[in-house]
Amino acid sequence: MVQKASMNANDLRQCLRIAFGGIIGFLICKLSNSSYGAFYTVYPMLLLGMVPIINAHIVRQFAAAAGLVTVVVLVVHGLFGDKPVPMVLIVLGLFTLCFRAMSRGSNLLFGAQCIVSLSMQFNFASYPSTDVIDLALSNAGATATTIFIAFLMHTLFPDVEPRQPRQMAQKPLSNQRHEVILATTVCTLSFVVFQVMDLRGSLSAQVATILILFPMTWKGAGPAGWNRAIGTLVGCNFGLIVQLVLMNHYTTLPLTAFGLWLSLFLFARLHTLEGGLSASGFSALTTMAILFGQYLTPAHDLIYSDLYRFSSMAVAVLVTLCLVYLMHHLLDRFPATRLQSLG
Repeated sequence: MVQKASMNANDLRQCLRIAFGGIIGFLICKLSNSSYGAFYTVYPMLLLGMVPIINAHIVRQFAAAAGLVTVVVLVVHGLFGDKPVPMVLIVLGLFTLCFRAMSRGSNLLFGAQCIVSLSMQFNFASYPSTDVIDLALSNAGATATTIFIAFLMHTLFPDVEPRQPRQMAQKPLSNQRHEVILATTVCTLSFVVFQVMDLRGSLSAQVATILILFPMTWKGAGPAGWNRAIGTLVGCNFGLIVQLVLMNHYTTLPLTAFGLWLSLFLFARLHTLEGGLSASGFSALTTMAILFGQYLTPAHDLIYSDLYRFSSMAVAVLVTLCLVYLMHHLLDRFPATRLQSLG
């Protein structure tokens, strides 16, 4: 997936934004003793890594996604949390709207953020021990913090030259239907499986099954799954190296923060060389964010979580790709949902 041999000045600035932005989110979640550190570390990766610029339209999308997810989790889970069938139907409808926004392109960030946040929060909220109010407040706090971090990073490390906007391809209606139905169906099945099998410690695997669906086609999901696996393997190994170097000093926050900053900068460099796409570099970034943000605490190191993360993620990605392949060929049998080549 590497598209460039070296970074330019804008790429270096983006690497610095990702590394320092991720560290600020990590420090805030640890100093505030948040139970949902993944929000504070993953959200900056999404906003600074997937979107290399910041403007009012991007902030509106990010904030609107947080507001919608907060209301939906509070209301829907409160009314239907103990009713599996209505809950699945509501989740199906929400995923359909989000993937539809992504397929059209103009509100891609809104759709992507909604899908990731809904999946994570419905997973957390499904367990009786979860305080849903605290969950919603943590999501709102992490969103506000991420927007502040994004503006701060773009102020401290601005681009040297203007970036060219990405051109969105015009898709026929059959392609849009194909993408939305395929991604929604597989994402909903992933949600159901993780709920039925009570995979409480498999947040990373659940997020992986969502991120590889973002291309919304079989042709895109295959390389995305492979790059997700490679990035996760590299991220997990680097996390183990940081843990082994620190040994019992992992409870010393400055040392842990430096190890995380170094890994974020290295993987941000790979991410920019891959053209800023959701490939192995971005996978490694989110891997480190979840490992250090959610699982590393003064009472628990990340060795078990690290090893379990890769094994569970590999199985989840393999099963997801099989479902994407089957859905792709099923939808291609009908003219109304057949995927057409865009040349």
